[in-house]
Amino acid sequence: MTTPATLATRLNSGELRRQVAAYLADNPTTDHTSTAVARHLGRSSGAVGNALKTLRDRGQAAETATSPLRYRATATTKAAAAGAPAPVPAPAPVSAPAAPPRPAALASATPVTGPLARPNGLLYHPRTLSGIPDVTALRKLRESGVAALMYGPPGTGKTSVVEAAFGDVITVQGDGDTTVADLVGEYTQTPDGRFVFVHGPVVRAMREGKVLFVDDATLIPPTVLAVLYPAMDGRRQIIIKANGGEAIDAAEGFYTVAGHNPGVHGAVLSDALASRFAAHIKVTSDYDLAAQMGIDRRAVKIARNLHTRMEEGKVGWAPQLRELIAFAKIAEALGEDAAAGNLISIAPDEDRPVVEAVVREVFGKPVEPLALGGRI
Repeated sequence: MTTPATLATRLNSGELRRQVAAYLADNPTTDHTSTAVARHLGRSSGAVGNALKTLRDRGQAAETATSPLRYRATATTKAAAAGAPAPVPAPAPVSAPAAPPRPAALASATPVTGPLARPNGLLYHPRTLSGIPDVTALRKLRESGVAALMYGPPGTGKTSVVEAAFGDVITVQGDGDTTVADLVGEYTQTPDGRFVFVHGPVVRAMREGKVLFVDDATLIPPTVLAVLYPAMDGRRQIIIKANGGEAIDAAEGFYTVAGHNPGVHGAVLSDALASRFAAHIKVTSDYDLAAQMGIDRRAVKIARNLHTRMEEGKVGWAPQLRELIAFAKIAEALGEDAAAGNLISIAPDEDRPVVEAVVREVFGKPVEPLALGGRI
């Protein structure tokens, strides 16, 4: 059986994926979230989520639910836990890669008059950016070759606007365990014992002329993220040293956009990274949208109050749209007092007294953090 990790040290390439597979294999009848697996292994939920998605893509785990994402072991998970590579087809004869088809029109001229569907089926309500819909602005930046860095607190909608703006986005979820191999690819053993190089998401986006979205880019070690820089400047090319110095050229349409959460532990916006993105776009929560969605006006008022204090430097946290949507779901399930108490529970320790005071003021009564009570 697997046991919880006692120290979150940096693992060798592929080791976290093996540990995740081992945990799934040891618990084959349960559907697991990345958070639950991460808690057991003592790793970050983002890194575990990436490992689960890779196992799913390789057929070594099954995705059983989408909200939240849940995974279960398959017949090949046990082999993955033992370190066996994913089965891959035998490689075709080596030849120069075919030129990718020209990308479809970016449609920046198409008027945006209402909500747009994201890949998960949820609707995104565009906001204004420099006087035009934000999705239109991002499409225009792509046409002009201006890389964009979306920055703001978690849960403000950075991923949502990118997915709504681009129908051909390839996402890389960054974290402290991301390696160069996770970005450009690595060698994988075939069933007959040979090794072939399987290209990663950066190469796919470059060759197919698609949008590469590096979410939480500033959590990726700067030395790893540097592999992207040649693709983003005038060279529009990267060299894969691990594959004999293979040169990858970016096709027309290739574009890079990144997400950055300032203030998140471990996030480092280096000068080298910041200079690669000519457009830095601040993303804050749309509290008007929260009100339009029917979320309790008191919760929205609390969020606005704390957001103002955060802008003034008095607190470091305020509920974003993600937390307000969760408030509505908890209120429906457990009641409004429980939802209000959860706002206190999820606040960082250093900000919790201020959050509790604001919640008490808005609700007009003392509200306790969401917690278990006495035995029934």
